Amino acid sequence: MIYNVYHKTAFEYQSNVTFSHNLARLKPKVTSYQKLLAFTMEVSPTPFESFEYLDMFGNTNTHMLIREPHQSLSVIGKSTVEVLPDIIDEHVNSIKTNSTTYGDALKRLSKFNMNDLYAKQYLFESELIPYGSLKIKEYALMSFQENRDVFEAANEFMTRIFNDFEFLSGFSDITTPVEQIFEAKKGVCQDFAQFAISALRTIGLPTKYMSGYIETLPAEGQKKLFGTDASHAWFAVYIPNAGWMEFDPTNNIIPREQHILLGSGRDYNDISPLKGVVFSSGNSNLSVMVDVRKEELISEKTIAQEESQIKIITTQEQNQSQSQ
Repeated sequence: MIYNVYHKTAFEYQSNVTFSHNLARLKPKVTSYQKLLAFTMEVSPTPFESFEYLDMFGNTNTHMLIREPHQSLSVIGKSTVEVLPDIIDEHVNSIKTNSTTYGDALKRLSKFNMNDLYAKQYLFESELIPYGSLKIKEYALMSFQENRDVFEAANEFMTRIFNDFEFLSGFSDITTPVEQIFEAKKGVCQDFAQFAISALRTIGLPTKYMSGYIETLPAEGQKKLFGTDASHAWFAVYIPNAGWMEFDPTNNIIPREQHILLGSGRDYNDISPLKGVVFSSGNSNLSVMVDVRKEELISEKTIAQEESQIKIITTQEQNQSQSQ
């Protein structure tokens, strides 16, 4: 699957901005199952200086210094990404085969093991995701019994969030406390991801925030409008001896070819598309536009059929030539 992704973040400022530092995270991550075929970033006004680096989570950050006075800022990322579902299927099958029980996972994580060292940073509270209350812990433990397989438990936990929580746009923002989301049982994808992460960290499992995009399709008979997509969020839990396994509680699915990973971290703050510091006064208005389009690929079967058709036509032409 090959996708073209367009992500525009724009600010309109009430007063002139004389100086600004910005960090953009719009370059999709390269993984074993995702290839970045092309990427460009357009910034207006043009930065005085700009450089790119990888952070501790493996996300690409672009630092931009703008010294030109301006009242608007536009940052557009354009990406072409290939997602490899066969590799994802192999990974999921490997996780299922090597997964361990919840009790054994806790025992393993309570000791030093070099293979778990990187994952353990996702055990702790972060700025946006604190540990959950006793009620949240109890909610998670309904799925995670000591002798139950972690993969099976996490899959059920995802389904319970999907069934118990209502998707409601406008109820929350990224700073809405996890406890409030849990009590109301409503929110959007980022809320469900951050709630799941809080709950799983509370019961001792390293869990990280996954940010990116998901392919959306228009209603039957309608044309997809440009810029009507949105960013998406899900979570990944670490299973000792198996690896990271991703789950999307908003859609109750294991991410496959329809999910495009932008980056990952402890919470949204580690992968926010654009943030910075400006020297100005007054308010600002933020607007975001996202578009995800699948490139239609010619399958090997179609190519073979076309080649076969060409051979038939060529043979017919040769026979006609001989008969003349």
